[in-house]
Amino acid sequence: MENETHVLKFVLLGLSEDTKLQLLLFGLFLSMYLVIIFGNLLIILAIITDSHLHTPMYFFLSNLSFTDICFTSTTVPKMLLNIQTKSKTITYENCLSQMFFFMLFGQLDISLLTVMAYDRFVAICHPLHYMVIMNAQVCGRLLLASWLLSVFVSLLHDLMVLRLSFCTELEMSQFFCELNQVVQLACSDTFLNDLVIYFEAGLLAVIPLTGILYSYSKIASTILRISTMEGKYKAFSTCGSHLSVVSLFYGTGLGVYFTSAASQNSRANAIASVMYTVVSPMLNPFIYSLRNKDIKKALKKLRNILAIKGLFVSS
Repeated sequence: MENETHVLKFVLLGLSEDTKLQLLLFGLFLSMYLVIIFGNLLIILAIITDSHLHTPMYFFLSNLSFTDICFTSTTVPKMLLNIQTKSKTITYENCLSQMFFFMLFGQLDISLLTVMAYDRFVAICHPLHYMVIMNAQVCGRLLLASWLLSVFVSLLHDLMVLRLSFCTELEMSQFFCELNQVVQLACSDTFLNDLVIYFEAGLLAVIPLTGILYSYSKIASTILRISTMEGKYKAFSTCGSHLSVVSLFYGTGLGVYFTSAASQNSRANAIASVMYTVVSPMLNPFIYSLRNKDIKKALKKLRNILAIKGLFVSS
């Protein structure tokens, strides 16, 4: 019993065991990680420096960009370190920590996307009451509620894993500690863990998605009633970027879910996980910078500010 309950290390098999591919994977993931960091930091700085973007919509967008940086930082640096050191192990304590923060920022992503959908619903369907409904106090409470919910869910799952005992087969076909795979490695009864996982997935993934779809059905209905094409385009342009990000996040997440259900190849499931853990956060800054005129203007303004500061420093 002493050996079963005190687990020292898990083995993360990663995306490939081919040594020739390790250098390629290191370069690829390092490049994507740097794009995620700098792309999302630019969005945050652009919003902070441009007073025109100090609105509820961009307040939540800046928090989403921060969350994406943290979400990716829970998995990619450890993966890069394992490739560099040629080690595939992660301690039990570090695995629990990684799971906690991965679930925390993953759930926070979902909550923020839901809140942003509600923000767009109020802005387009109730424009005259927008600033009254989405005042600073309400935005702060929505953000706080999102954080508290995410912390509670992550802490619950971590505490549920602590009650499990593990045997000798501690290999995971992943590049990070994924909750489902950790639970599957347990040699004690996991019925309660599975029950909580499925209940949480149904409650905190399906319900927000339903809320987002409802919001956009109302938004579409309102836009269709606008008489001019210019008015329709202006209304849609304010929520087009968010709709693209929601589609990307849920599309990649559901794609991974169905791939895992249909395929018995666990390595293929790990590759599919890259889509929502790395690719989605990497594309978000591009979506907002390419599709949103306000962000484009703010980025140009930020570039000019940095250029002026550079001239002062050089002189």
